Amino acid sequence: MAKQNTLADLFHDTLKDIYYAERKILKTLPKMARAAQSTELKDAFQKHKAETEGQVERLQQVFEIIGKRAQGKTCDAIEGIVSEGEEIIEEYGGTPAVDAGLISAAQAVEHYEITRYGTLRRWAQVLGYADAVALLDANLQEESKTDEDLTALADAGANDMAKAGKEA
Repeated sequence: MAKQNTLADLFHDTLKDIYYAERKILKTLPKMARAAQSTELKDAFQKHKAETEGQVERLQQVFEIIGKRAQGKTCDAIEGIVSEGEEIIEEYGGTPAVDAGLISAAQAVEHYEITRYGTLRRWAQVLGYADAVALLDANLQEESKTDEDLTALADAGANDMAKAGKEA
């Protein structure tokens, strides 16, 4: 008889997915920072890179809690989202619209991460991984705050500059 997959298996599989995604994002954030026109957006990407390093460390702790080796599994969703961000850089780089485009790409990443962390946190609660709940919640709160900060940057001028065709 075939092995029955459980919520614990799904949790582990999804954890590998977000671990891969976070490590991919670590490699992508410096490219986004270089492509950004405004100092504020460059700074936001640098700040999030440091946060992401901490998130990866927390994920490694979650792997330890469940007794598994920290490893990623190719995440097609993040590959697609990152690819779209690279297209924005190619098509709009050096133009007034690039910051608005980079913010939208970054928010697509954030929304994906928020979804994953919310689900993993809930599953950790159900599975009784109390220590993992706190770690996953910390990542979720940081991702939510980053999403809010990106919206504030868009509203503070990136969208208007893109609309008007002005440099940051």
